[in-house]
Amino acid sequence: MLETAWVEEHADDFDLMHVHFGFDALDPADLERWARALHRHRKALVVTAHDLRNPHHLEPGLHNAQLGVLLRHASRVITLTSMAAEKLRERWGVEALVLPHPHIVDEAWLRRPRPKHDGFVVGVHCKSLRANLDPLPVIEAILDARDRLPGLRLRVDVHTDVMTPGMSNHHEATAVALRGWEESGEIELHVHDYFDDDALNDYLQSLDVSVLPYRFGSHSGWLEACTDLGTWVAAPTCGFYRDQRECVSFVMNESEFRADSLIAALEIAHSRPGPRLGAEERSAERDRVARAHEELYAALLADRGVPCTSS
Repeated sequence: MLETAWVEEHADDFDLMHVHFGFDALDPADLERWARALHRHRKALVVTAHDLRNPHHLEPGLHNAQLGVLLRHASRVITLTSMAAEKLRERWGVEALVLPHPHIVDEAWLRRPRPKHDGFVVGVHCKSLRANLDPLPVIEAILDARDRLPGLRLRVDVHTDVMTPGMSNHHEATAVALRGWEESGEIELHVHDYFDDDALNDYLQSLDVSVLPYRFGSHSGWLEACTDLGTWVAAPTCGFYRDQRECVSFVMNESEFRADSLIAALEIAHSRPGPRLGAEERSAERDRVARAHEELYAALLADRGVPCTSS
């Protein structure tokens, strides 16, 4: 759908294009030709700016160029937080409609009671060490402050490809550090492939707090899932996480990490249960978000003389 040829072939099959993700690898010049094809066929373009900085790109240049093309041609722009809307206004001169992200987990998980467990379980998930992740300083800081976090159990998860020589994301220094901490009994290390949805939800709800060791980023679906499940998130000050959902915050960005701020955030999380939005509240929020999208689509189609057939 992000190819010019697809637009030309399917121009009679759709009225409006809404882009969230999927353009990471596209040349900005190709995106420009694609956007012009939409314009030729009088198709409205809606862009939801989830990522103002791509968490998979070490450098921001390509994503800035890609997003710049989309925003320049967008009929309307949506984003998730007021902080992101302000950044879009400052950097690209666009006015964005702010709509929250709907719930991540399904209703059964929204209603599931939190299971009981021993201790204060802090989770750090290294995933596959995407570009914005820097977990080792975070883990070391938590271990150094164990006396300030009574009952601490530090669970560290990492994907198999990071720990296995010869696999695409293998990182020797990380593998050695994690195995060393595991052997000394300082961390509970879990090496596995990607969780499916139920396994991820079960993992998140087994934690008291999930620490996001991000050097850069924007918004977080992980934060939304934790909000659904009642798990605290300790989020870095880069990005707009603290404006997205209630969380505890610590100083971390591309140039700075303050261990004391992380421990202070964990102490707050240690003192009270994590915030949780219930099923009824999340359902009502989802309905409001859906209505806002429908109204936006209808207005854009009316501008082009196209009836909105949604119900």
